[in-house]
Amino acid sequence: MQSRKTVKEIREMKQQGARISMLTAYDASMARIFQSCGVDILLVGDSLGMVVLGYDSTVPVTMEDMLHHCSAVRRGAPDGFVVGDMPFGSYQVGVEHGVTNAVRFYKEAGADAVKLEGGEEVCETVSAVVRAGVPVMGHIGLTPQTAGQSGGFTVQGKDESSARRLLHEARALEEAGAFAVVLECIPAGLAEVISQSLSIATIGIGAGSSCDGQVLVSHDLLGMFARFVPRFVKQYADLAPLIEQAVTAYVKEVGDGSFPDKSHSFSPEKDYSTLL
Repeated sequence: MQSRKTVKEIREMKQQGARISMLTAYDASMARIFQSCGVDILLVGDSLGMVVLGYDSTVPVTMEDMLHHCSAVRRGAPDGFVVGDMPFGSYQVGVEHGVTNAVRFYKEAGADAVKLEGGEEVCETVSAVVRAGVPVMGHIGLTPQTAGQSGGFTVQGKDESSARRLLHEARALEEAGAFAVVLECIPAGLAEVISQSLSIATIGIGAGSSCDGQVLVSHDLLGMFARFVPRFVKQYADLAPLIEQAVTAYVKEVGDGSFPDKSHSFSPEKDYSTLL
């Protein structure tokens, strides 16, 4: 059983050149499996809005949703490093509001850290949350909560001015006290420059191989979310057809009476027909 990583150890992984694995988890069962596989960081992502709760985006996800799922992941992976994704509206209203909600992740759900989307505009909140004792992971590039404001779900930082802005935002987040930053959907070359310029870890998703770590949505990795598969996703399994096959067989056997058979039933020790 692995011991729970610390922020200090994650920083040291960057310094030692050790790659960091991060994967989303939303429930105790999957968290238990991911922990046993040695995943370094379990992200309770607000992506649960789409892959678990059936929303069209992450925006409707509430603090109560996130705390509920984060608590489940903590119970399933007591020795995992768990990061709670702060949902839209939980930190945009003001610094004090953001600190209050970050503390809830830490105190009520047992998260080891929280993640916030945004650059300079969230740095004051990042600093305040860190001062309150909650480690923070940043997130720049494509930020799903506000994708509509940045041109939709497209690659960010393709021109020089936007690339410079992302580099500046990454440095600002480091200065604000973030221990790591997610780089989503940016050119691989830009991600390499940002990674080299920071002393904190970069976690890439659609940002090439030069980041200090990688993150994927577990449902994408396992082939369980067929609505859309981003270009940057590598499917390590295709579970959806296997699940459909298994459930279809179950429905058929229940319908024709072949399940359960004697091997899946408790044999009576006496004749219960006398009870009629």
